[in-house]
Amino acid sequence: MNLLSRIRKFLHWESAPKPDIKLLPEIYPHLKPFRLPMILTVLTMMVGTIGYIMIDDFELMDAIYQTGITFTTVGFGEIAPVSGMGRIFTITLIIAGFAIFSSAIGILIAELSRGNILAILKERRMLYKIARLKKHFVICYHNEYTIEGTKQLGANHIPFVVIDPRKEICEWAKEYKYPTYLHAEPHAELSMLKAHMASAKGMITLSDSIADNIAIIASVRLFETEHSLPRAYYIISSAEAISDVEKLKKLGADTVVSPTKLTAQRVSAMAARPDMENLLEEFLYKSDNPLDMEEVFIPKYSWAVLKKLKETHLRDITNTSIIGITKKDGKFLSMPKGDVLITSECKLLIIGTQKDINIAKGIFKQRNKPKEIRFV
Repeated sequence: MNLLSRIRKFLHWESAPKPDIKLLPEIYPHLKPFRLPMILTVLTMMVGTIGYIMIDDFELMDAIYQTGITFTTVGFGEIAPVSGMGRIFTITLIIAGFAIFSSAIGILIAELSRGNILAILKERRMLYKIARLKKHFVICYHNEYTIEGTKQLGANHIPFVVIDPRKEICEWAKEYKYPTYLHAEPHAELSMLKAHMASAKGMITLSDSIADNIAIIASVRLFETEHSLPRAYYIISSAEAISDVEKLKKLGADTVVSPTKLTAQRVSAMAARPDMENLLEEFLYKSDNPLDMEEVFIPKYSWAVLKKLKETHLRDITNTSIIGITKKDGKFLSMPKGDVLITSECKLLIIGTQKDINIAKGIFKQRNKPKEIRFV
Protein backbone atom coordinates (compact mmCIF):
# COMPACT_ATOMS: atom_id res chain seq x y z
CA MET A 1 0.00 0.00 0.00
CA ASN A 2 1.51 3.30 -1.11
CA LEU A 3 1.52 6.53 0.87
CA LEU A 4 -1.47 8.01 -0.98
CA SER A 5 -3.61 4.94 -0.24
CA ARG A 6 -2.67 5.11 3.44
CA ILE A 7 -3.60 8.78 3.60
CA ARG A 8 -6.96 8.10 1.92
CA LYS A 9 -7.64 5.24 4.33
CA PHE A 10 -6.69 7.38 7.34
CA LEU A 11 -8.98 10.23 6.21
CA HIS A 12 -11.77 7.76 5.27
CA TRP A 13 -11.81 9.02 1.71
CA GLU A 14 -13.67 6.78 -0.71
CA SER A 15 -13.39 6.85 -4.46
CA ALA A 16 -16.56 7.85 -6.27
CA PRO A 17 -18.56 4.74 -7.26
CA LYS A 18 -18.93 4.08 -10.95
CA PRO A 19 -22.22 3.01 -12.57
CA ASP A 20 -22.69 -0.48 -13.95
CA ILE A 21 -23.33 0.92 -17.43
CA LYS A 22 -21.01 3.32 -19.25
CA LEU A 23 -22.69 5.51 -21.86
CA LEU A 24 -19.60 6.65 -23.74
CA PRO A 25 -20.04 3.93 -26.42
CA GLU A 26 -23.49 5.39 -27.13
CA ILE A 27 -21.89 8.74 -28.02
CA TYR A 28 -19.61 7.24 -30.70
CA PRO A 29 -22.36 6.69 -33.35
CA HIS A 30 -23.28 10.37 -33.11
CA LEU A 31 -19.66 11.34 -33.82
CA LYS A 32 -19.59 9.52 -37.17
CA PRO A 33 -20.55 12.65 -39.19
CA PHE A 34 -17.31 14.26 -38.01
CA ARG A 35 -15.18 11.59 -39.72
CA LEU A 36 -15.27 13.22 -43.17
CA PRO A 37 -14.04 16.67 -41.97
CA MET A 38 -11.28 14.97 -39.97
CA ILE A 39 -10.15 12.91 -42.98
CA LEU A 40 -10.21 15.97 -45.25
CA THR A 41 -8.20 17.93 -42.67
CA VAL A 42 -5.47 15.28 -42.56
CA LEU A 43 -5.36 14.97 -46.35
CA THR A 44 -5.20 18.75 -46.80
CA MET A 45 -2.31 19.01 -44.32
CA MET A 46 -0.44 16.26 -46.18
CA VAL A 47 -1.05 17.82 -49.62
CA GLY A 48 -0.11 21.29 -48.35
CA THR A 49 3.13 20.08 -46.77
CA ILE A 50 4.18 18.20 -49.90
CA GLY A 51 3.16 21.16 -52.07
CA TYR A 52 5.34 23.70 -50.21
CA ILE A 53 8.27 21.30 -50.26
CA MET A 54 8.01 20.72 -54.00
CA ILE A 55 7.04 24.25 -55.11
CA ASP A 56 9.22 26.48 -52.92
CA ASP A 57 11.78 24.00 -51.45
CA PHE A 58 10.58 24.45 -47.86
CA GLU A 59 12.10 22.41 -45.05
CA LEU A 60 9.76 19.74 -43.64
CA MET A 61 8.92 21.57 -40.38
CA ASP A 62 8.61 24.90 -42.22
CA ALA A 63 6.25 23.30 -44.73
CA ILE A 64 4.09 21.79 -41.96
CA TYR A 65 4.01 25.12 -40.11
CA GLN A 66 3.18 27.12 -43.26
CA THR A 67 0.42 24.65 -44.16
CA GLY A 68 -1.05 24.84 -40.66
CA ILE A 69 -1.25 28.64 -40.44
CA THR A 70 -2.55 28.85 -44.01
CA PHE A 71 -5.12 26.08 -43.65
CA THR A 72 -6.50 27.56 -40.40
CA THR A 73 -6.46 31.10 -41.90
CA VAL A 74 -4.84 32.62 -38.81
CA GLY A 75 -3.08 35.26 -40.93
CA PHE A 76 0.50 35.01 -39.62
CA GLY A 77 1.91 35.63 -43.10
CA GLU A 78 4.66 33.83 -44.99
CA ILE A 79 7.59 32.43 -43.04
CA ALA A 80 9.74 32.48 -46.24
CA PRO A 81 9.47 34.03 -49.70
CA VAL A 82 6.83 32.26 -51.79
CA SER A 83 6.77 32.19 -55.57
CA GLY A 84 3.75 33.07 -57.69
CA MET A 85 2.81 29.43 -58.02
CA GLY A 86 3.19 29.08 -54.27
CA ARG A 87 0.76 31.95 -53.67
CA ILE A 88 -1.84 30.34 -55.92
CA PHE A 89 -1.32 27.13 -53.93
CA THR A 90 -1.71 29.12 -50.69
CA ILE A 91 -5.03 30.62 -51.84
CA THR A 92 -6.26 27.12 -52.66
CA LEU A 93 -5.36 25.94 -49.15
CA ILE A 94 -7.20 28.90 -47.59
CA ILE A 95 -10.37 28.13 -49.56
CA ALA A 96 -10.14 24.43 -48.70
CA GLY A 97 -9.64 25.19 -45.01
CA PHE A 98 -12.60 27.57 -44.94
CA ALA A 99 -14.83 24.97 -46.63
CA ILE A 100 -13.78 22.17 -44.27
CA PHE A 101 -14.21 24.24 -41.11
CA SER A 102 -17.59 25.53 -42.31
CA SER A 103 -18.83 21.97 -42.90
CA ALA A 104 -17.52 20.86 -39.50
CA ILE A 105 -19.34 23.72 -37.75
CA GLY A 106 -22.52 22.88 -39.66
CA ILE A 107 -22.31 19.23 -38.57
CA LEU A 108 -21.66 20.29 -34.97
CA ILE A 109 -24.68 22.63 -34.93
CA ALA A 110 -26.87 19.90 -36.48
CA GLU A 111 -25.85 17.32 -33.87
CA LEU A 112 -26.35 19.77 -31.00
CA SER A 113 -29.77 20.77 -32.32
CA ARG A 114 -30.85 17.12 -32.30
CA GLY A 115 -29.86 16.97 -28.63
CA ASN A 116 -28.63 13.36 -28.72
CA ILE A 117 -25.10 14.05 -27.45
CA LEU A 118 -26.28 16.43 -24.71
CA ALA A 119 -28.97 13.96 -23.64
CA ILE A 120 -26.40 11.17 -23.32
CA LEU A 121 -24.01 13.37 -21.33
CA LYS A 122 -26.88 14.44 -19.06
CA GLU A 123 -27.88 10.81 -18.51
CA ARG A 124 -24.25 9.94 -17.79
CA ARG A 125 -24.14 12.52 -14.99
CA MET A 126 -27.39 11.07 -13.63
CA LEU A 127 -25.93 7.53 -13.65
CA TYR A 128 -22.95 8.65 -11.56
CA LYS A 129 -25.41 10.28 -9.15
CA ILE A 130 -27.45 7.05 -8.93
CA ALA A 131 -24.27 5.00 -8.39
CA ARG A 132 -23.78 6.79 -5.05
CA LEU A 133 -27.12 5.51 -3.72
CA LYS A 134 -27.31 2.58 -1.33
CA LYS A 135 -30.37 0.67 -0.13
CA HIS A 136 -32.59 2.73 -2.40
CA PHE A 137 -35.91 1.82 -4.01
CA VAL A 138 -36.49 1.77 -7.75
CA ILE A 139 -39.97 3.12 -8.53
CA CYS A 140 -41.46 2.17 -11.88
CA TYR A 141 -43.74 4.52 -13.82
CA HIS A 142 -44.79 8.04 -12.93
CA ASN A 143 -48.39 8.39 -11.74
CA GLU A 144 -50.38 9.72 -8.79
CA TYR A 145 -49.16 6.89 -6.56
CA THR A 146 -45.56 7.72 -7.45
CA ILE A 147 -46.04 11.40 -6.62
CA GLU A 148 -47.42 10.70 -3.16
CA GLY A 149 -45.07 7.80 -2.49
CA THR A 150 -41.93 9.78 -3.32
CA LYS A 151 -43.07 12.54 -0.96
CA GLN A 152 -43.21 10.03 1.90
CA LEU A 153 -39.90 8.44 0.95
CA GLY A 154 -38.24 11.84 0.79
CA ALA A 155 -39.68 12.84 4.17
CA ASN A 156 -38.23 9.65 5.67
CA HIS A 157 -34.84 10.17 3.93
CA ILE A 158 -35.17 6.98 1.88
CA PRO A 159 -33.37 7.31 -1.50
CA PHE A 160 -35.21 6.34 -4.67
CA VAL A 161 -34.95 6.30 -8.46
CA VAL A 162 -37.98 6.82 -10.71
CA ILE A 163 -37.99 5.03 -14.08
CA ASP A 164 -40.48 5.87 -16.83
CA PRO A 165 -40.33 5.24 -20.61
CA ARG A 166 -42.13 8.49 -21.51
CA LYS A 167 -40.16 11.56 -22.60
CA GLU A 168 -42.03 13.78 -20.16
CA ILE A 169 -40.22 12.16 -17.23
CA CYS A 170 -37.62 14.98 -17.27
CA GLU A 171 -40.33 17.61 -16.86
CA TRP A 172 -42.14 15.57 -14.22
CA ALA A 173 -38.89 15.09 -12.31
CA LYS A 174 -38.39 18.85 -12.12
CA GLU A 175 -42.01 19.50 -11.18
CA TYR A 176 -42.24 16.86 -8.45
CA LYS A 177 -38.61 17.11 -7.33
CA TYR A 178 -37.32 13.64 -8.18
CA PRO A 179 -33.59 13.85 -7.36
CA THR A 180 -32.76 10.80 -9.49
CA TYR A 181 -34.69 9.47 -12.46
CA LEU A 182 -34.23 7.56 -15.72
CA HIS A 183 -35.92 7.68 -19.11
CA ALA A 184 -36.05 3.95 -19.84
CA GLU A 185 -38.23 0.85 -19.91
CA PRO A 186 -38.44 -0.37 -16.28
CA HIS A 187 -38.52 -4.09 -17.07
CA ALA A 188 -35.40 -4.07 -19.29
CA GLU A 189 -32.14 -5.47 -17.90
CA LEU A 190 -30.25 -2.40 -19.11
CA SER A 191 -32.58 -0.18 -17.07
CA MET A 192 -31.95 -2.23 -13.95
CA LEU A 193 -28.21 -1.89 -14.43
CA LYS A 194 -28.58 1.86 -14.91
CA ALA A 195 -30.70 2.06 -11.74
CA HIS A 196 -27.81 0.41 -9.84
CA MET A 197 -29.96 -2.50 -8.68
CA ALA A 198 -26.86 -4.15 -7.19
CA SER A 199 -27.11 -1.71 -4.25
CA ALA A 200 -30.90 -1.31 -4.22
CA LYS A 201 -33.17 -2.53 -1.45
CA GLY A 202 -36.13 -3.24 -3.65
CA MET A 203 -38.47 -2.18 -6.42
CA ILE A 204 -41.89 -0.56 -6.34
CA THR A 205 -44.21 -0.98 -9.31
CA LEU A 206 -47.57 0.78 -9.07
CA SER A 207 -48.70 0.72 -12.67
CA ASP A 208 -52.38 0.78 -13.56
CA SER A 209 -51.73 -2.10 -15.95
CA ILE A 210 -51.46 -5.53 -14.36
CA ALA A 211 -49.37 -6.67 -17.36
CA ASP A 212 -46.71 -4.04 -16.59
CA ASN A 213 -46.53 -5.13 -12.96
CA ILE A 214 -46.23 -8.80 -13.96
CA ALA A 215 -43.44 -8.02 -16.45
CA ILE A 216 -41.46 -6.02 -13.90
CA ILE A 217 -41.80 -8.62 -11.12
CA ALA A 218 -40.67 -11.41 -13.44
CA SER A 219 -37.77 -9.30 -14.75
CA VAL A 220 -36.53 -8.46 -11.25
CA ARG A 221 -36.57 -12.08 -10.10
CA LEU A 222 -34.79 -13.12 -13.32
CA PHE A 223 -32.23 -10.34 -12.75
CA GLU A 224 -31.56 -11.77 -9.26
CA THR A 225 -30.98 -15.25 -10.65
CA GLU A 226 -28.72 -14.23 -13.54
CA HIS A 227 -26.53 -11.96 -11.41
CA SER A 228 -26.38 -14.35 -8.39
CA LEU A 229 -27.24 -11.67 -5.87
CA PRO A 230 -26.73 -12.53 -2.18
CA ARG A 231 -30.18 -11.33 -1.13
CA ALA A 232 -33.60 -11.03 -2.72
CA TYR A 233 -35.11 -7.67 -3.54
CA TYR A 234 -38.20 -6.51 -1.71
CA ILE A 235 -40.88 -5.98 -4.35
CA ILE A 236 -43.97 -3.88 -3.72
CA SER A 237 -46.72 -3.92 -6.32
CA SER A 238 -50.32 -2.84 -6.75
CA ALA A 239 -53.40 -4.54 -8.13
CA GLU A 240 -56.67 -2.82 -8.94
CA ALA A 241 -58.62 -6.09 -8.73
CA ILE A 242 -58.53 -8.03 -5.46
CA SER A 243 -58.33 -11.29 -7.45
CA ASP A 244 -54.94 -10.19 -8.84
CA VAL A 245 -53.32 -9.81 -5.42
CA GLU A 246 -52.56 -13.51 -4.97
CA LYS A 247 -51.40 -13.82 -8.59
CA LEU A 248 -48.75 -11.15 -8.12
CA LYS A 249 -47.62 -12.71 -4.82
CA LYS A 250 -47.19 -16.09 -6.51
CA LEU A 251 -45.11 -14.45 -9.23
CA GLY A 252 -42.71 -13.04 -6.64
CA ALA A 253 -44.10 -9.83 -5.15
CA ASP A 254 -43.52 -9.53 -1.41
CA THR A 255 -46.30 -7.01 -0.81
CA VAL A 256 -49.27 -6.27 -3.05
CA VAL A 257 -51.38 -3.20 -2.33
CA SER A 258 -55.00 -3.14 -3.45
CA PRO A 259 -56.40 0.42 -3.56
CA THR A 260 -59.93 -1.00 -3.58
CA LYS A 261 -59.34 -3.03 -0.43
CA LEU A 262 -57.47 -0.22 1.35
CA THR A 263 -60.26 2.25 0.60
CA ALA A 264 -62.89 -0.17 1.87
CA GLN A 265 -60.91 -0.81 5.07
CA ARG A 266 -60.41 2.90 5.66
CA VAL A 267 -64.08 3.74 5.11
CA SER A 268 -65.25 0.94 7.39
CA ALA A 269 -62.76 2.00 10.08
CA MET A 270 -63.97 5.59 9.87
CA ALA A 271 -67.56 4.42 10.13
CA ALA A 272 -66.84 2.22 13.15
CA ARG A 273 -64.45 4.62 14.93
CA PRO A 274 -64.90 8.22 13.74
CA ASP A 275 -62.65 9.48 16.53
CA MET A 276 -59.72 7.41 15.20
CA GLU A 277 -59.90 8.85 11.67
CA ASN A 278 -56.51 10.57 11.61
CA LEU A 279 -54.68 8.60 14.28
CA LEU A 280 -52.57 6.56 11.85
CA GLU A 281 -51.53 9.62 9.85
CA GLU A 282 -50.70 11.56 13.00
CA PHE A 283 -48.61 8.73 14.37
CA LEU A 284 -46.77 7.39 11.34
CA TYR A 285 -46.61 10.20 8.79
CA LYS A 286 -46.49 13.48 10.67
CA SER A 287 -42.94 14.81 10.40
CA ASP A 288 -42.87 16.53 13.80
CA ASN A 289 -44.02 13.44 15.71
CA PRO A 290 -41.09 12.22 17.86
CA LEU A 291 -42.44 8.65 18.08
CA ASP A 292 -41.70 5.98 15.52
CA MET A 293 -42.51 2.31 15.04
CA GLU A 294 -40.21 -0.27 13.49
CA GLU A 295 -39.64 -4.02 13.26
CA VAL A 296 -36.37 -5.25 14.76
CA PHE A 297 -35.01 -8.57 13.51
CA ILE A 298 -33.55 -10.99 16.08
CA PRO A 299 -30.62 -12.94 14.56
CA LYS A 300 -29.78 -16.52 15.53
CA TYR A 301 -26.67 -15.47 17.46
CA SER A 302 -28.45 -12.85 19.60
CA TRP A 303 -28.11 -13.21 23.36
CA ALA A 304 -31.87 -12.52 23.66
CA VAL A 305 -32.90 -15.76 21.93
CA LEU A 306 -35.04 -17.92 24.27
CA LYS A 307 -35.13 -15.11 26.82
CA LYS A 308 -38.40 -13.73 28.19
CA LEU A 309 -39.38 -10.22 27.22
CA LYS A 310 -39.19 -9.01 30.81
CA GLU A 311 -35.64 -10.35 31.09
CA THR A 312 -34.45 -7.90 28.40
CA HIS A 313 -35.45 -4.86 30.50
CA LEU A 314 -35.84 -3.05 27.20
CA ARG A 315 -38.18 -0.37 28.53
CA ASP A 316 -35.86 0.47 31.44
CA ILE A 317 -32.76 0.78 29.23
CA THR A 318 -34.06 2.27 25.96
CA ASN A 319 -37.47 3.69 26.95
CA THR A 320 -39.11 1.70 24.14
CA SER A 321 -41.97 -0.81 24.21
CA ILE A 322 -42.59 -4.05 22.34
CA ILE A 323 -46.15 -4.02 21.00
CA GLY A 324 -45.97 -7.07 18.75
CA ILE A 325 -43.93 -10.12 17.74
CA THR A 326 -43.86 -11.76 14.31
CA LYS A 327 -42.68 -15.36 14.59
CA LYS A 328 -40.48 -17.05 12.01
CA ASP A 329 -43.53 -18.86 10.59
CA GLY A 330 -45.32 -15.53 10.05
CA LYS A 331 -47.70 -15.65 13.01
CA PHE A 332 -48.19 -12.30 14.69
CA LEU A 333 -48.71 -11.86 18.44
CA SER A 334 -50.01 -8.46 19.49
CA MET A 335 -49.32 -6.83 22.87
CA PRO A 336 -47.19 -9.72 24.21
CA LYS A 337 -46.80 -10.13 27.94
CA GLY A 338 -43.50 -10.24 29.80
CA ASP A 339 -43.42 -14.06 29.97
CA VAL A 340 -43.39 -14.47 26.17
CA LEU A 341 -40.15 -15.99 24.83
CA ILE A 342 -38.07 -14.30 22.14
CA THR A 343 -37.38 -16.90 19.45
CA SER A 344 -34.67 -17.02 16.80
CA GLU A 345 -35.27 -15.00 13.62
CA CYS A 346 -38.44 -13.37 14.90
CA LYS A 347 -39.28 -9.68 14.50
CA LEU A 348 -40.12 -7.39 17.39
CA LEU A 349 -42.45 -4.48 16.66
CA ILE A 350 -41.01 -1.68 18.79
CA ILE A 351 -42.41 1.78 19.46
CA GLY A 352 -40.34 4.74 20.66
CA THR A 353 -38.13 7.50 19.35
CA GLN A 354 -35.84 6.69 16.43
CA LYS A 355 -32.79 7.18 18.66
CA ASP A 356 -34.06 4.71 21.25
CA ILE A 357 -35.08 2.20 18.57
CA ASN A 358 -31.54 2.30 17.14
CA ILE A 359 -30.16 1.60 20.63
CA ALA A 360 -32.52 -1.38 20.93
CA LYS A 361 -31.28 -2.69 17.57
CA GLY A 362 -27.70 -2.56 18.79
CA ILE A 363 -28.59 -4.40 21.99
CA PHE A 364 -30.31 -7.29 20.19
CA LYS A 365 -27.45 -7.66 17.70
CA GLN A 366 -24.93 -8.44 20.45
CA ARG A 367 -23.86 -12.03 21.08
CA ASN A 368 -23.26 -11.61 24.78
CA LYS A 369 -25.59 -10.11 27.34
CA PRO A 370 -24.97 -6.32 27.48
CA LYS A 371 -23.34 -4.97 30.61
CA GLU A 372 -26.05 -2.41 31.25
CA ILE A 373 -28.69 -5.15 31.62
CA ARG A 374 -26.73 -6.89 34.35
CA PHE A 375 -27.19 -3.90 36.67
CA VAL A 376 -30.91 -3.37 36.03
